Amino acid sequence: MCSNFQPIKPEQNPWVNQHFGCDLPDAPWQLETYPTYPAPFIYLENGKPKCELAQFGLVPHWAADKKKFGLRTYNARSETVAEKPSYRSAWKERQFGLAIMESFYEPNWETGKAIRWRIKRTDSAPVAVASIWERFIDKETGEIIFSFSMLTINAEGHPVMQHFHKPEDEKRSIVVLNEANYLPWLQANHDEARSLLQLAPNGFLICDAAPRNKK
Repeated sequence: MCSNFQPIKPEQNPWVNQHFGCDLPDAPWQLETYPTYPAPFIYLENGKPKCELAQFGLVPHWAADKKKFGLRTYNARSETVAEKPSYRSAWKERQFGLAIMESFYEPNWETGKAIRWRIKRTDSAPVAVASIWERFIDKETGEIIFSFSMLTINAEGHPVMQHFHKPEDEKRSIVVLNEANYLPWLQANHDEARSLLQLAPNGFLICDAAPRNKK
């Protein structure tokens, strides 16, 4: 599970351009992302990758409280994504995208209390996470609502991701893709998408304690 991450920085625009042939948004975004915050997101428009700000926490068109709905839909379990009402339309329509970030955070309970840890790529390259998205015009406000949820899988036994969440809880992980799978994920059919939902290979991720600044 992941409810907090450090989004990609504007100075990483060359990386985005190299891998996707597009640019980061001109609009600003915050240094840390929490549910309902906007962050840079890659998706396909007319078959080509595009990067825009999207809200972290998927909002379906039928949501009653669209401003707060994303507080509980920022992660989607891969095992049930095709059936859950909040996610099934995005999955059915193959609206696959990538949340792009410097690192992400998870709570480590191994000392008996939750301490925030940072997870990032060993080579310090940006992280791209398999996600689904929704985009629609709110009939009441005329606002375009663009939002996403990151997919999660079981992480039991993974050398990095097994260290997080409460001891009694299932170990889960978001799906960190490698460069070779960026475009295949965006263009995938359902069977191909399922095959790409895998844990990061050994040595791909590292982690360290990063307690939240109380200020």
